[in-house]
Amino acid sequence: MIKPDIVFVAKLAGVSPATVSRVMNHPDLVHPATRRKVELAVEKSGYIRNRAAQAMHGKRSATIGLVVPTVANTIFAEVVQAFNDTVSAQGFTLLLASHGYDLDSEYRLVRKLLEHRVDALAVVGLDHSPGTFRLIEEQRVPLLAIWNYLANSPLPCIGVDNREAGRLAAEHLVALGHRRIGMVFPATFDNDRARDRKTAAMAAFRAAGIELQDRWQVEVPYSIAQAKAACLDLLAGENRPSALLCANDVIAQGAIYAAARLGIAVPASLSVIGIGDFAGSAQMEPALTTVRIPAQEVGATAGKEILAMLRASDPSCMIRSRIELELIMRSSTAIAVELSDLIP
Repeated sequence: MIKPDIVFVAKLAGVSPATVSRVMNHPDLVHPATRRKVELAVEKSGYIRNRAAQAMHGKRSATIGLVVPTVANTIFAEVVQAFNDTVSAQGFTLLLASHGYDLDSEYRLVRKLLEHRVDALAVVGLDHSPGTFRLIEEQRVPLLAIWNYLANSPLPCIGVDNREAGRLAAEHLVALGHRRIGMVFPATFDNDRARDRKTAAMAAFRAAGIELQDRWQVEVPYSIAQAKAACLDLLAGENRPSALLCANDVIAQGAIYAAARLGIAVPASLSVIGIGDFAGSAQMEPALTTVRIPAQEVGATAGKEILAMLRASDPSCMIRSRIELELIMRSSTAIAVELSDLIP
């Protein structure tokens, strides 16, 4: 069976092949009635254009690659959806890949996306392997780092200042009078987001004269189940922290579930704060206090900027855009027990 080509579609729609091409590449330039005729002909014939052949001839593939650390939970779901909606509205298809917090795997995925001739590429964060940085420099494809912001970033970036996120969370606990504070974070090697949050939080605690006890510093991956298991050990016994600062809301949810299992009242006996304000954080019992990262705004803004980079045809364009954070005070944090005892 012969595969339908653009000429076949044109005959079926009663238009010229050039019109079919315009519908495919610049649908906004075609009269809606004509565009609909062509779209019906494409659907009826099962025609698929050869993107790879277009790319080989120097034409755009109308695809944008996005590489994220995970799609296993809600951490990046909102930013991916908003980014996808923004670029899709302009006729681009998103190619999504996940590297599982492994920068060597990220390098292989970036290479594969570039082999598929994506028109632009977005990655999460500013930590990447030397190989990935070399690919970015040599291929000169418009690239944007999303989720993180640094004033001196080596890559164009759109996101939040994760140092500020860590500082805001720490200062909230300090303001509530907590001095027995635990921190539950993932490994910070190759994870600039967690590293910046943790470094800034520890600096804020030191500035307040708080000495963090090593046994209350726990390292877990971004997993509710594993965070719960680790916090069951951390919170067991009488000598436990009065507050936990968690690297994000996923870990914070695990901490709250651990407290519930042990019969520890949150926030009366234990305050818990996260970072992110992910879907469901406001609906928890108790509702989670957190530092909001406006994921939809980050994703939509990143989508708009990468489209602007494509229109400018300047892969060396340097964008550094900061999205504001917000402390969201809910029911999972309260005045420290030792301080509330002194209040008449």
